[in-house]
Amino acid sequence: MIRLLLVDDQELVRSGFRTILETEDDFEIVGEAVNGAEAVQLAAELKPDVVCMDVEMPVMNGIDAAKAIVSGETSPRVLILTTFGHEEYLFSALAAGVSGFLLKTARAEQFIDAVRTVAAGQALLGPDVTRAVIDKLQSADLQLPDEMQQRSADPVEALTSAGLTEREADVLVLVAQGQSNAEIAQALFLGESTVKTHVSNVLRKLGVRDRIHAVVWAHTHGLG
Repeated sequence: MIRLLLVDDQELVRSGFRTILETEDDFEIVGEAVNGAEAVQLAAELKPDVVCMDVEMPVMNGIDAAKAIVSGETSPRVLILTTFGHEEYLFSALAAGVSGFLLKTARAEQFIDAVRTVAAGQALLGPDVTRAVIDKLQSADLQLPDEMQQRSADPVEALTSAGLTEREADVLVLVAQGQSNAEIAQALFLGESTVKTHVSNVLRKLGVRDRIHAVVWAHTHGLG
């Protein structure tokens, strides 16, 4: 079972989430919180696998709450769910250590898949958010947190410093375009298992924890 904690200051929103998630046999909703401070407390007490977290809430916002939860003893995964597509929320959330970021306009099936993806230890960025982030990064007018600041203006130098092979660099560029493993496999005429291995090697060499951060790394180093 995937144990879930729902966090949103609007009761109707939490009710909607619960209605969607309770249709799945492998989900168990263990608690609900109305603000970030309560979420931090309940996460420590209930030890959920995934926290579905809103951003703008009273007492403590979702970003600060996520940072506290992720750094806690139990370290559940955090999936940010917000009506706001502002990129500053996304990068603050990534810097806080969240595992996923999805707009509340996503379909129910996308929400369910996102919870399972995050629970499985993978990272997720909703397709609408991915496009917005890539567009914003390409416009070069987005101020990133210190952890994600550009380290090299020369893409070749960045790849050389990271120690990526030519094939790994190809995979990174396609990851940065938001392509899935299946799409990358088709584009490069590789098997999906081979692509997964390349992606794992890319993450390790870049020193990033998931493909979301790989996207940010690629675009901030001129590879987008």
